[in-house]
Order: sequence, then structure tokens, then C-alpha cells
Amino acid sequence: MQENKPCCHCKTTKRSDEERKKLINRLKRVEGQVRGIIGMLERDAYCNDILIQSAAVSAAVNSFNKDLIASHIRTCVVRDIKNGDDAVIDELVETLQKLMK
Repeated sequence: MQENKPCCHCKTTKRSDEERKKLINRLKRVEGQVRGIIGMLERDAYCNDILIQSAAVSAAVNSFNKDLIASHIRTCVVRDIKNGDDAVIDELVETLQKLMK
């Protein structure tokens, strides 16, 4: 049985305006791709065409995750380790395991 954990551990991450904008723009592109897939379904598009677009969405989300995890390691993880909080390593391992499912 999985323990109920809050989705936020009351931690925050300060991001530069440039990084925030870059991440948001990536997600907006993903959002647009998903809306495109919805439109394809509404127009009864060919299954294979929809699957190809779905794969593109998955790749875009994976790219977003790679950028965010790299930033997380360089900033949050390094900060917490320097502050003596080694629990961040277990948190990172758990997150990576979820991303690799």
C-alpha cells in the first residue's frame, strides 16, 4: 500500500525568468499537440496518424522532463546536499524510478 504523501513537500525552486519561460513554452507546445490529437479524433483521423502524434507528445514530455531533472540536480539536489540533507538523494532516486516506468 502506498503512503499518502502531499504532492508538495513545502519546498520551492527559484527559477530565472528565462528558465521558467523556456519550460512553460515547452509545455504549451505539448498542450497544442494534445489539442491537435483531440481534433484528429474528432475528425475520425486514421489511427496510425494519431499514434504518431501521440508518440511526438511523449517525446516532447520526455524532453521537458530531461531539462527539468537536469536543472533539479544542478540546483536543488546540490543545494540540499551542501546543507547536509542527504534525503534528497533518496527523493531523486524515487523520482527517476517513476520517470523510467
